[in-house]
Order: sequence, then structure tokens, then C-alpha cells
Amino acid sequence: MAKEKLKVVVTDYEYPHLDEEKRVFDRIGAELIGGQCQTEDEIISLAAEAQGILNQYAQMTPRVLQALPQCRVIVRYGIGVDTIDIPAATQAGVMVCNVPLYGIQEVSDHVIGLLLACIRKLQAMNALVRNGVWDCNQGRPVYRIHKRTLGLVGFGNIPRMVAQKMKPWELRILAYDPYVSDEVFGSYGVVRAPIDELLGESDYVSSHLPLTPETQHFFSYERFKQMKKGAFFVNTARGGVVDERGLTRALQEDWLAGAALDVMEKEPPDPHNSLINLPNVLITPHFAWYSVESAIDLQRMAAEEIARVFQGENPWWCLNPAALAANKKPE
Repeated sequence: MAKEKLKVVVTDYEYPHLDEEKRVFDRIGAELIGGQCQTEDEIISLAAEAQGILNQYAQMTPRVLQALPQCRVIVRYGIGVDTIDIPAATQAGVMVCNVPLYGIQEVSDHVIGLLLACIRKLQAMNALVRNGVWDCNQGRPVYRIHKRTLGLVGFGNIPRMVAQKMKPWELRILAYDPYVSDEVFGSYGVVRAPIDELLGESDYVSSHLPLTPETQHFFSYERFKQMKKGAFFVNTARGGVVDERGLTRALQEDWLAGAALDVMEKEPPDPHNSLINLPNVLITPHFAWYSVESAIDLQRMAAEEIARVFQGENPWWCLNPAALAANKKPE
């Protein structure tokens, strides 16, 4: 009797096609089924017989995870895994993986681009010219970037690359991350700092926190008020780490000079969100990760993680080792 094909389901995706994934799974004889699930029931119906799942935005809740007895591994398209209930996945014996090494060039470039655009008031100056105003004095004041202080909140792969790329500006770079060793900080020439010290001394603060229960609204109004008056804030991580009302208030009070966001608490944001209309706020639509090359990398690398599991190997980026230890290799 022929052995039944292993099955991979894509819960949802916003890519033009799944050709990269199909190439990976064709090589190992696995079946790929794409979906655009929006509800728990749709996920359960589509993935009931799947051994592997690729997930983008669909919510992998405890109810969903308990209803997928054959599932061994879920890989999130991206770095953040806030769409997946990891404790519930662990309880169900399902490995949860992400793709932490895709798009780090793009996101680090975007961080720097947003920061420079804010500091140099590019958006405001361009708007003036488009409205027929040719007056450089409208942009005053703008301060020199060189030898100021940059604070990185979180010090994973992306902020490490930001630190490397901003060396020519001769910045003093501080970083806060309780999970990173002193040796790593030292190897990048970055100073470890407590969060209060980082906020109080940085001219520019860039958020690189994952969204967890502990980091929800990490950047509150009180934290923004701890920042230097006239500082700039950038967030390319997750919208939920910022209390948007607190950020709006700090900007309206002229405590912060400006902010740049690639992520929002609600995406797309409510059209009445005050941040959208503030002249010193620059917002891009969760775009930092994207280039033609990074999109291809993401799809291929996510599929390869599942392929490793199907071939009896350990995944490279398992976030719940307890499920990895409990998971049986294919016979």
C-alpha cells in the first residue's frame, strides 16, 4: 500500500503565489494546499488532516490547535509569532517556528530611513513644496545627527544590523535587552543600558521588541515622558508594544519631536486615529520587511523549516523546545 502523502496547509497568505513553497514540498513529495482562512472553523476544516501548517495572520487559538490532531509543526511567515498561542501549541505537542533571518537587511534599512526622514523633516518639507511653498526656513530647527545617542530597545538580529549600519554617524549606541549576553553587546560596540537610562539619554529610540503579554504597551505615556524632550521614536517591531494614545499625547505636548511607525495596534488603523494626521508622524503600512528578494526568502525559508521536520530533522527555529522534545519523527 502506498504511503499517504504528507500534507501542508497554508492558513492564509498575501503573496501573489505559492510557487516557492510548492518547489520545496515537491522535492520531498508533500502536498501543499493554500487557503485564505478568516475564522477558527475555516482553519479547522482546511487543516484537519495537515501535518504541517504555514501561517500568516489567521489566529491559531487554543480551540484551533486542539482540533488539529495530526499537526506536528506550525511555521509563521515572519519573525513575530503573536498569531499563535504558543502554550496551547506546546500542550498539543505542536512545534512553533518562525523565520528570524529573513528581511533583516530590509527592516534595518527601513529603520534608518524612517529615522533620517523624521530628523530631516523630509515629509513636511516635501508637503510644503507640493503646496507651492519654497521656503527652507519652514523646516527649522533641524539638528545634526552625528555623535548623538541612539537607543535600541531589544537587541536581536535587526537592531544589531542597525547598529552596524549607523557606525559612520559616530553615534553613541545604547541597547536594552535582558536576554542578550554582555559579549554580544561588546562585539557590536554597543553599551548595555537599563531601560530608564536608555530612554533618558537617547536622542533617538528605536523599538525592536516582540509582542508578548509582558511587552504589551511597553511604550506607555509614562515611558515616553522618560525620553529626552525633543527625541524621536521609531517602531518597526509590533504595533501592540506602543500605547498609541500615550504616544499621541507625548507628541501633542511637544515632548517628542516626532515619531515614525511601520506597525500599528490595529492594521489598517482606524481613519480617525490621531497619529495619522499629526504633521510630525511618518507612517508606512507594515512595509519594512519587504523587498522582492526578502519575500522570496520568507516563503522558501518557511517551507524549508517544515520540510526539515518531515525529513526527520530538527527545525532550526523552534520556539517551544518542549514540543520539539515530545514530537515523534516520521516513521
